[in-house]
Amino acid sequence: MANPRKQEAENSPPIRLTRADELRQILADEIVRGKIAPGATLDETAVAARFHVSRTPVREAIRQLAASGLVDARPHRAAIVAQPGHEVLIGMFEAMAELEGLCAYYAAERMTAEERKGLEQVHEELRLLIREGDPQNYHETNQLFHGTVYSGSHNVYLAELTTSTRIRVQPFRRAQFRNLGRLAKSHEEHDTVVVAILRADAVAAQKAMRAHIMTVFDEYEAYLRSLAADAS
Repeated sequence: MANPRKQEAENSPPIRLTRADELRQILADEIVRGKIAPGATLDETAVAARFHVSRTPVREAIRQLAASGLVDARPHRAAIVAQPGHEVLIGMFEAMAELEGLCAYYAAERMTAEERKGLEQVHEELRLLIREGDPQNYHETNQLFHGTVYSGSHNVYLAELTTSTRIRVQPFRRAQFRNLGRLAKSHEEHDTVVVAILRADAVAAQKAMRAHIMTVFDEYEAYLRSLAADAS
């Protein structure tokens, strides 16, 4: 009899970077770095003209930015650039830490031998990318790493919920990779998660993943402080 959990994992949609995702990343970077200042407007027509695209991916990108709290979207009016406050951000990361921790817990219990090998391979890819020092390449492979843990939980609903939450916090997770030495530290944190999953130690995997996500939040705040110091 086929394993229903394995079938669920195989049926999970792969992570794809759409044009809207690309626009969201660019605009999010510019907002986080202060290139687009708080209070500035994001007019769909102007953004579409700038990137030579239709308004459809722009509208979706702005919707995703609004979900992250980076912009305030208003009906029939241009979106306004905002910045989520500390309490809002920490709430988002706390929820993210619990969801990812639960994924890691189940992954440690349920991952097949083949899936564990796949997790090790992605982990090794990230190690090699550290030498390049390219935050964007690391970020993209990092998404694959976390996605592998989500699918390894063999709980499609949990994986989808975690992925949707990740989309909301992604601009802040991505920004922290610009901190000096962050790529290597991130890989060390991943290593603790991977070792626990390979040992089928669910409790340790959950704890390590929770700690990793909250460290990401701390690193993002450190990144903001460095921007403020540079500006002054």
